[in-house]
Amino acid sequence: MPGPNPRQGMTLVELIVAFTILLVLTSMAVPLARSNVRRMKERQLRDALHEMRSAIDKYKDMADGGKLGIQKLDSYGYPEKLDALVDGVKGSGQAADTKLKFLRRVPLDPMTNSREWGVRSMQDEPKSASWGGQNVFDVYSKSTDKGSDGVPYAEW
Repeated sequence: MPGPNPRQGMTLVELIVAFTILLVLTSMAVPLARSNVRRMKERQLRDALHEMRSAIDKYKDMADGGKLGIQKLDSYGYPEKLDALVDGVKGSGQAADTKLKFLRRVPLDPMTNSREWGVRSMQDEPKSASWGGQNVFDVYSKSTDKGSDGVPYAEW
């Protein structure tokens, strides 16, 4: 019976083949991971936009119903600033002693990683990138990138 061979182990060719296989598998996994991260951020963006737009609509409904304090004429019942949804607005009638809040906080824009959103007033053009300052009719991401569907995030 021969003794243990001191030269047991992997040869240089076997090591190169093993590392090549690992390299190929890794290079396939990285784009998939990036795609998943992008998809997750896009879902977060859709959720944040939906949350803020729902809050703006709820504010508008309450203002039109006379449940909020006196509104400026050129605001058309929309909040004057995005922060008004967080800070709250005095109610009217029986709710005059309470502050009505529509958001706990302004959501984070996952594309810019900030809480600063682009806003449009009712008087602005639908795709305007500058705010007229009269009211907050709509919000959009300030990101200049395009989504996986080819539409810029600012137009979502």
